[in-house]
Amino acid sequence: MTSPSQTPHQIPKFLAALSGETHAHPPIWFMRQAGRYLPEYRAVRATAPDFISFCFDPEKAAEVTLQPMRRFPFDAAIVFADILLIPGALGQKVWFEAGEGPKLGDMPSVESMAEKAGEAGKALSLVGETLTRVRSALDPAKALIGFAGAPWTVATYMIEKGSSDRSGARTFAYQNPETTDALIQVLVDSTIDYLAMQVDAGAQAVKLFESWAEGLSEPLFDRLVTKPHKKIVEGLRARGVTVPIIGFPRGAGALVEGYAAEVPVQGVALDTQASAKLGQMIQKSKTIQGALDPLLLRAGGDALLKRVDELLEQWNQGPYIFNLGHGILPDTPIAHVEAVLERVTGQKVVK
Repeated sequence: MTSPSQTPHQIPKFLAALSGETHAHPPIWFMRQAGRYLPEYRAVRATAPDFISFCFDPEKAAEVTLQPMRRFPFDAAIVFADILLIPGALGQKVWFEAGEGPKLGDMPSVESMAEKAGEAGKALSLVGETLTRVRSALDPAKALIGFAGAPWTVATYMIEKGSSDRSGARTFAYQNPETTDALIQVLVDSTIDYLAMQVDAGAQAVKLFESWAEGLSEPLFDRLVTKPHKKIVEGLRARGVTVPIIGFPRGAGALVEGYAAEVPVQGVALDTQASAKLGQMIQKSKTIQGALDPLLLRAGGDALLKRVDELLEQWNQGPYIFNLGHGILPDTPIAHVEAVLERVTGQKVVK
C-alpha cells in the first residue's frame, strides 16, 4: 500500500467529481461494497460474536472496509459501520437477530437522549479509529467516505423498535408532532457530532443515508427530511467541516428535485427509479450518484450491461459518480460486479 500522505496533485477522482469535474470514465463505488457477497468478508464476520461488536472492532472493521478495495478498482472506500449505531450512543439498546435484522429496546426519553447528543462522536470513537486505520492503509488516489443514517430513517427504527413498513413511525409523526420534532432535533445534533468526529479521523467525504424517505407527503418530507438534512450540513460547516457531503433521499421520487435545490450538499445520490431527466436537472448545480438496480446487478446478463451503458449515456456528460440505487445484495455474483467495473472503467479487472 502507498503512503497516506496526499499532495494537491493526487486529488482522488471521486472527490474531483464531487467538486464538479466530469470524467470520460466516472468514478465508481458501490453501497455495501464491503459485505456478505465477498467470501473474505464472511470469513472475518464469522470471528465476531455479533454484528454490533463487529462494527465496534476497528481492526476487523478496517479489514472488511479494505477488502473490496483490494479486489476491485473502486475509487472510494466507505467505512464499515451501521446506521443504527447512534441510537446506542443515545442510550437505546440495539442488537441484531439472525434472519430478522435489527431490534431495539424501549426508546429513552427525548430529554435524556438530548443530554447525550453532543457526545455522540466520543461515544462512537471506535468508528473513528476504524477510519484512521483505513486511511493509513488506503491508496492516496482512493477516497474514504464516512456516513450516518439520516434522522428520519434512524427515528423510524427507534420508534418502531426494529424494521417494518414504517407506517407506525409515520403515524407517530402525525399524532405526536412535538415529540417527533424533538427526536429529530436530537438526531440532527448527534449526527453533526458523529460526522465531525469521522472527518477528524480521516473521512474525506460523508454521506447521509435517508434510506426510508419514500411514502412521505410533501409537508412531512420537508419537515422530516429536507430541513433536518439542511441543519446537519449547516451544523457541520459551522464546526469547520469542509469535506463534500452527499445526501441520499432514497425513495423520494418527485420530491428529490426540491431536496437538491434546498439542501446545500455537494452530491445527491439517486435511487433506482430516478429518471434521466431528473438526474440531468440536478447536474446543472450538483454532482449526482447512482442508480443501477441492485437486483439487476444480481441478475446479470445483457440487460445489466445495457443498463450500465444507458446510465453512462444519460448522465456522464455532467458530474457523475457511478453507483447502485441501494446496497449490493448478499447473493450477488462477484463476476457481475467485475463486469460492471470493466464497463464503467474501460479496463479489465485484474484477478
